Amino acid sequence: MFRKAVPSERDAAERILRSAFTPYIRDLGREITAHHYEFLAAAIERGDVYLAIAGEEIVGVAATVRRDDGIYIDRLGVAPSRQGTGVGSYLLERVEEIARSSGLKELSLETAEMAEGNIRLYRRHGFEIVRRGPPSHGKDAHTRVYMVKPL
Repeated sequence: MFRKAVPSERDAAERILRSAFTPYIRDLGREITAHHYEFLAAAIERGDVYLAIAGEEIVGVAATVRRDDGIYIDRLGVAPSRQGTGVGSYLLERVEEIARSSGLKELSLETAEMAEGNIRLYRRHGFEIVRRGPPSHGKDAHTRVYMVKPL
């Protein structure tokens, strides 16, 4: 099942994102800080966080930001026990359906250049690299790839 998160699911959504992102953040030479997920409550309130649910368990989270012409996928995380099972693809497809039904023109995201598995996943879903460069936050020196999928 796919649906928007509700405020009472904030902690569960954070647990999924934290468990999915901890290895990635460590590979970047950083640690997840206490404020790393402060944005989540407001994003849920705005209706910008989506969940993949299997049975009664949250197995994936897509935190998005609505932009004028599209949706930016800020974080896409899948429970480690479900990675490689299609949950990430399922989330991407559902977010794309939302963007299309809203008349939006693109999906966009960024990921670390060294995260080759992420890049392969996004390319399979029609995303193209539009540029490479340093991260806007400046917290590490790893090159990011900025990807767009026209709709």
